[in-house]
Amino acid sequence: MNVDVLVVGAGPTGLALGIDLARRGVDALVVERAGGLFPGSRGKGIQPRTMEVFDDLGVLDAIHAAGGTYPVGMIWQEGRRLGEHHMFDPAEEGEGEDTPYPKGWMVPQWRTQEILLARLEELGGNVAFGREVVGVAQDAKGVTAHLASGESVRARYAVAADGGRSAVRRAVGIGMTGEEVDPAPMLVADVRITGLDRDNWHIFPPRDGTGDFLAICPLAGTEDFQLVARFAEGTAVDLSPEGVRRVVADRSHLTASDVTEVRWASDFRPRAALADRFRAGRVFLAGDAAHVHSPAGGQGLNTSVQDAYNLGWKLGAVLRGGADAALLDTYEEERRPVAAGVLGLSTGVHRGEVRRGSATRQLGLGYRESSLTLETRTAPGPVRAGDRAPDATVDGVRLFDAFRGPHWTLLGAAGHVDGLPESVRTLPAAPESYGTGVFLVRPDGYVGWAGDTAEGLRAYLARVGL
Repeated sequence: MNVDVLVVGAGPTGLALGIDLARRGVDALVVERAGGLFPGSRGKGIQPRTMEVFDDLGVLDAIHAAGGTYPVGMIWQEGRRLGEHHMFDPAEEGEGEDTPYPKGWMVPQWRTQEILLARLEELGGNVAFGREVVGVAQDAKGVTAHLASGESVRARYAVAADGGRSAVRRAVGIGMTGEEVDPAPMLVADVRITGLDRDNWHIFPPRDGTGDFLAICPLAGTEDFQLVARFAEGTAVDLSPEGVRRVVADRSHLTASDVTEVRWASDFRPRAALADRFRAGRVFLAGDAAHVHSPAGGQGLNTSVQDAYNLGWKLGAVLRGGADAALLDTYEEERRPVAAGVLGLSTGVHRGEVRRGSATRQLGLGYRESSLTLETRTAPGPVRAGDRAPDATVDGVRLFDAFRGPHWTLLGAAGHVDGLPESVRTLPAAPESYGTGVFLVRPDGYVGWAGDTAEGLRAYLARVGL
């Protein structure tokens, strides 16, 4: 089998990348070793910046319909409600035109993946389940992936989106450096429970000072609750339904029989790790294959989806747009520093050193230091090259509507600019909120170039292969 891009792993990263490549006309295949999609709720938090990505990828309406806002925490002790606990700082970015999705949104990971898969199939893509990659070889022209079935896939590029224990990462010899965030094992399970309301995130502090807490959160859009429990270091976590029920009975006022169903359970030890490189030749790492986070603060899934969003348009530009392959070098340049910063943030949240605030919403992340970024204005305004391009309305046109799709967008070039590539669309005015100047917005919604006038635009376009 021959394809342009082989994506290994059908989690949120691989599915989002598959969508982005499909809409660009890139022949991509997503393979997944499991027989179906991941069944659990693990990554349930979708941050505001990822909501904007999902808007562009065409899945936002389904994500909105499938989920809801986070409930307020409720502290319990000996069967009594002690009071509310607000886990998130109020959004500093008020709900306004520039930030249409200011709050985190809760959707169980299994449902997010169903939505992404449906969109991929709508665009003509597909996932080959039950296909495990056991070996990878590459040469100057492509990558050959060997499957456990004896089949092989030949691709011009491959992307490892196969999780923290990535077989592809190991196959290409990329190391991973990290630390244990917490030596205590954790249990996460999806359960059905009677006797708890769905208006609160229920928190049961440890009774004996051990730190072995229990939290039970209603999963928006479902009848399920996500249960998270911490255990003493060295404890063997019992993942059986009886074991899960025992944890609830031991740590809350509920009885074992109040847990009417255990739908999925897993254990893990929180760690933070970063791949030494995000690329080896024609193989790229994305998502958990490149960075592993504590689940605290809801950063892992979101950073992973944004890896895919950054890489997708660059692969499309090289494979379908005629851009120089050197453009792909900017993937690691841009995403690895972001991942390193977010790893520090998620670790700080886990250890109680950082509140879940504006930084966790990921709206402030950008690429000002990237070699792909060029700011030429004499007096840059509020929005600079490298920044996320905020939403606004210009001459009756909503910018996020104008940005949606695989193209670039030029804002503020009031005079006609002749000979622009078909991949660049224009709006003659830029919003006042951006400051004065001309702005070229990349396909992933970041300002690539900004100038006082359109002078220098063509040189930049040529540099990025347009």
